Amino acid sequence: MINTTLCYVTRGDEVLMLHRVKKKNDINKDKWIGIGGKFEGEESPDQCLLREAWEETGLTLTSWRCRGVVTFLLEGTEGEYMYLFTADGFMGELKECKEGDLQWVSRAFLDQLPKWEGDDIFLNLLWQDAPFFLLTLRYRGDELLEAVLDGKKIR
Repeated sequence: MINTTLCYVTRGDEVLMLHRVKKKNDINKDKWIGIGGKFEGEESPDQCLLREAWEETGLTLTSWRCRGVVTFLLEGTEGEYMYLFTADGFMGELKECKEGDLQWVSRAFLDQLPKWEGDDIFLNLLWQDAPFFLLTLRYRGDELLEAVLDGKKIR
């Protein structure tokens, strides 16, 4: 299993999203996701979050919160433990990202963007300010086969 972070940076009613259109052989190609990436060396989740935020956006996060851990199981690939964050404080100016196009998107419009099917589950939990959660998402290709939230099958 690999360890990653994913963060949804908010500014009022907007969310900073990354449209993954630049990276070759990208499992997230053409999808809209938050910012984040894989742990390096002995990084903690917070250290990975801050490094990835800076590398992908040029922003220094000043206020963030870990909201849950999502386990991704995708047939034919190594599993992933993703530490899910939200951030509502930052400094700096957005820079160009080599993995895709960064864009501030209204929460209402976010539902219409192409994403992984399971993203809607954890985004709804984030927007409802749910307590810390554990979510397992099992996929075959782009198809969500199963979702288990805090030990209860929800799909």
